[in-house]
Amino acid sequence: MRLLLSLLPVLAFAQQPYDILIKNGRVADGTGNPTFLADVAITGGKITAIGKLSGLARQTIDASGMIVAPGFIDIHNHSDTSLLADGNAQSFIRQGVTTLIFGEGPSAAPSRDFPRFTNYWERLLRTGISPNVGSYVGSSQIWTQVRGPKAGPPTAAELTKMRALVKQAMEDGALGVSSSLSGPPGAWIDTDTLVAMCEETRPFGGIYSTHMRTEGNGVFESIAEAITIGKRAGVPVDIIHLKIAENKLWGKMPEVIATIAKARAEGVEVESHVYPYRAGQNNLSSIIPPWAHEGGVNELLKRIQDPSLKERLTKEILNGIPGTNWYNHYTATGSWEGMQISSFSNPNYKKYEGQRMNQIIAALGKDPVDALFQVLVDNGGSVPTVYFHHNEEDMRYAMKQSFVSIGSDGRAVATTGLLAAEHPHPRYYGTFPRVLGRYVRDEKVITMEEAIRKMTSANANKLRLYDRGLLRAGLAADVTVFDPAKVIDHSTYEKPHQYSTGIVHVFVNGVAVLKNGDHTNAKPGTIVMRQR
Repeated sequence: MRLLLSLLPVLAFAQQPYDILIKNGRVADGTGNPTFLADVAITGGKITAIGKLSGLARQTIDASGMIVAPGFIDIHNHSDTSLLADGNAQSFIRQGVTTLIFGEGPSAAPSRDFPRFTNYWERLLRTGISPNVGSYVGSSQIWTQVRGPKAGPPTAAELTKMRALVKQAMEDGALGVSSSLSGPPGAWIDTDTLVAMCEETRPFGGIYSTHMRTEGNGVFESIAEAITIGKRAGVPVDIIHLKIAENKLWGKMPEVIATIAKARAEGVEVESHVYPYRAGQNNLSSIIPPWAHEGGVNELLKRIQDPSLKERLTKEILNGIPGTNWYNHYTATGSWEGMQISSFSNPNYKKYEGQRMNQIIAALGKDPVDALFQVLVDNGGSVPTVYFHHNEEDMRYAMKQSFVSIGSDGRAVATTGLLAAEHPHPRYYGTFPRVLGRYVRDEKVITMEEAIRKMTSANANKLRLYDRGLLRAGLAADVTVFDPAKVIDHSTYEKPHQYSTGIVHVFVNGVAVLKNGDHTNAKPGTIVMRQR
């Protein structure tokens, strides 16, 4: 009788129905191991069991012919503000993404609106979000909070304050320090200051995520700096969207990979990620040399309208600045045709959205540099722009490497409403299905299992998010179910506002946010924080 009584709680638990039972799918568990036929049970926001399962379930999903995978983790995302406007994150939920990681130079906190990350987390959770969210603290954010928009090494007092702000951000749950060093204000931050910031993350298990100084001429020096920062600060390094963004250097990705592999063999924890496109996105103002940005956007606009500076600016824009590590987006693309405008703030320019810069120059009937200055002045100094600056073969080579994961560098948008207003990069809609459809199924660049590992556990492990990224009993029930025969992206540079297809069901913390391809408007997302 005593033995029977001791079994009653176990029997009672076994008789409780699962919340969700996903039947008959092929499980890709996120490890990179071969898929296997199994059922997946979810209860109370957690994965309850995986195997040949029977019993009651409040909801049963037949996943025959489909892949059941951990929810995808986008390690490089810019939806900090767009989620405040629309928490559904339509363009990413429909890609199977269940976790978005923010921060690349700028970050939501510390700022005027959100003095601490706790303020930002509270706002997100109050309004509600469909995906989970995490963030680095941006080195540019820290720099401008302390020094404002100016170059030069910080004073001892300023550096102390920068360290304190980084430590506070880590205490509030930031995942590490991020940097965007190719243009101001990031270009003004010296190596020693970055090391100091990163040192503050080490006790918290944080990482250093870096958009390097340059991805064009000087790419090897930039990799060396990133590795040096990680070594000196004692933190892991993740190189943002690894690429060779300089047409004269295309084909050298094997050398880049060899450089990183050598550091790894020597014990440095350095990894990277890529997005599956040959164009990146920045701002048209990034063509203007860093010195002209000092003092902020108003000073920039004054300088590009100053006739006495025209000759110097023109020379540096068209030829670069020898002896510096400034990443010149014009020389990287090699032409005005290599730039496609995403959006304009000035209504008079809306007709040019989606056009190449050479077309706009022709329409304005001006000298190219004069046209560039006019466009920037008429649009307040900020014009989001797509740059075609790296090639397909280099990207494929990088994607194949075991230490290279997947990240979008995108922002949550939608095909209707406020978030449909701009002309975005197609990665906002298509990154993850593009990998699964084009590079896995159609071109067999990597295997399905390896692609899913790069989208899930590889990113979770970098961030120390050990409660998700795998399909394991007891872990958070972030799950994506997709049709491997149909999954594909549709967004293009010319017509970006098109959702991907083939992602059928998405669960975030055990709640369906995508059901039979339709968003449910559920907002079960939470804030993810590293586990030490």
